[in-house]
Amino acid sequence: MAQNLWNLVTELKSDAYEWVGLSHRLNNESPVWSGIPKGSVELGKPCFDWDNDILECQIQTFTFPGQFGTHIDFPGHFVRGAALAEAFGPYDMVYPLVVINVADKVAKDQEYAVTVEDIKAFEAEYGQIPEGAFVALRTDWYKRWPNMDLLSGVNADGVEHAPGWSLEALRYIYEERNAAGNGHETLDTDASYIVREHGDLVCERYVLSKGKIQIELLANLDRVAPTGAVLFAAWANIEGANGLPVRVVAVQPKR
Repeated sequence: MAQNLWNLVTELKSDAYEWVGLSHRLNNESPVWSGIPKGSVELGKPCFDWDNDILECQIQTFTFPGQFGTHIDFPGHFVRGAALAEAFGPYDMVYPLVVINVADKVAKDQEYAVTVEDIKAFEAEYGQIPEGAFVALRTDWYKRWPNMDLLSGVNADGVEHAPGWSLEALRYIYEERNAAGNGHETLDTDASYIVREHGDLVCERYVLSKGKIQIELLANLDRVAPTGAVLFAAWANIEGANGLPVRVVAVQPKR
């Protein structure tokens, strides 16, 4: 049997490539959306412990919401009757990765929403977004993890101020470039002012209504090149899930 794939793995694990983890590490104190009831997170509780008569080992239980930490959202999260986890198989766990950087603009405007003009400027410099790409929005917001107030951008009046996508930018990557999915470092898809204007997460609703997936609360996008990396995303094979914590890795040539 040909061993081309084995040779590819050896090459990717060589000094010529860099592997970058894009998921936050989780524990019992990790932040969750305020609407999730208290007690919904309990990680690593032993249900079969050491020093027993049956077998010398330990087994743990893990309780958490699907939308916990760095997580993937499936269409059925926002659209009744839409596709859930079982509709997305192993083929849907690997993508060309595009990283659009608006961190400098976010540093000046906490509620900055990426524009079509931003994306066109990106394409003028790095080339057209390829069909089937995963498009990630870099804001450097991940550095606020795990402080929930900082992640939400809550001010003294309790109002949230966070950056994100605009509806026009999402329409561009999906309708003009046929992207496969999108991701971001923030809690939500939408910039906060868009949520206030519409009274809804209209950007997230748009993505999921298109039958696409998104990954929220990404980390370390500042370590990934704008183009040329490959994104791997892995989640548990749980039937009926509308969202799940996800382990995300980018592989890229060393710069």
